[in-house]
Amino acid sequence: MFWEKRLDRFVTRLRGHGVPLRMRLWNGTDIELRASPTVTLTVPKPSALRHVLRPSLYSLGHAYVEGEIAVDGGVTDIVAVAARLAAQDRGRPRRGPRMIRHTRKLDAEAIAYHYDVSNEFYGLWLDRNMVYSCGYFRSPGDSLEAAQTQKIDHTLTKLRVQPGDRLLDIGCGWGALVMRAAQKFGAKAVGITLSQSQYELARERIAAAGLTDRCEVRIEDYRDVTGTFDRIASVGMFEHVGLRNLRGYFTKVRDLLADNGAALNHGITSTDSESGESPWGGGDFMERYVFPHGELPHISLALMEMCAAGLEPMDVENLRRHYAMTLTHWVKRFEAAGERLKAIIGEKRWRIWRVYLAGCAYGFANNWMALHQILAIKAGADVLPLTRDYMYGD
Repeated sequence: MFWEKRLDRFVTRLRGHGVPLRMRLWNGTDIELRASPTVTLTVPKPSALRHVLRPSLYSLGHAYVEGEIAVDGGVTDIVAVAARLAAQDRGRPRRGPRMIRHTRKLDAEAIAYHYDVSNEFYGLWLDRNMVYSCGYFRSPGDSLEAAQTQKIDHTLTKLRVQPGDRLLDIGCGWGALVMRAAQKFGAKAVGITLSQSQYELARERIAAAGLTDRCEVRIEDYRDVTGTFDRIASVGMFEHVGLRNLRGYFTKVRDLLADNGAALNHGITSTDSESGESPWGGGDFMERYVFPHGELPHISLALMEMCAAGLEPMDVENLRRHYAMTLTHWVKRFEAAGERLKAIIGEKRWRIWRVYLAGCAYGFANNWMALHQILAIKAGADVLPLTRDYMYGD
């Protein structure tokens, strides 16, 4: 049969690379690419071989999510094997940046798809404050809760938030940063989100903490915000802005910023300046199943557009390793809560989030993506201290 010849060539090619994989075919045949494989991939019918014989992260992820193949093994091992399989087929053309035209309606729908899954769902594997962004680890042994509190404090300290400062958090999630800014730093904080679920829970938490006089959360598009703010934070949001909108986004930040103010953008960046995607089709999977219309700029593009918008970058910090560690915590919690999560969101969506989280952990650990905090002021302003010493004081 035609598929037998293709499969023989595929196996012969991969055996030399020592991929720890067992392939179990519909006819009961087991093929081991290496002794003591860590992952078993079951192909239930001949038509499903098309996903395996020309593997990419998209084709393998799609087949797993849609139930066309079955995969057994630890999720970290599964993703590592998928990456090695995809790496053997690098010859396919790579897609360039999509340059999507982001509208308010399109962005609201994309945010609702990802963030309005269920507050209970996210609460089972995030930290107790439900911070859905990269933590900041002072040591590898830090707990997830400690790392997330340290990230928020690190962000607010970089911004030099002072009592009475008016702070805007663009993409405030479930409200952890605005609450911390009010409680510990004395700010009058406003957070905006497009997620109804985040908005409702954030308001409940603010009221329960007695912060309604100093803390506010709104459902609002960043393009519609008015007023002036002494400090602006944007954490894990500009990935949704779109490459063609970056200059407009940073221009809006500049327009909202007081002349003596500071802004910090914390966001994922691509390490591939050509395509803006993870290698070997990872971006295709994310676009279809995880973050519709998300786009990752290279750090060089983010800085260029920020400067063109009239903001002056004062400090750039890469937290790539911190995000790999954060995701490792999330993956462990997600796996431990597997049955409860399936009951909330169903088998298919559980599979999507499972491989998405483990895939991102692998991607950050292997420098496919980075996470940069960029601290900026209005161009030419004399606002921040001469050194970074203030960022690391007690």
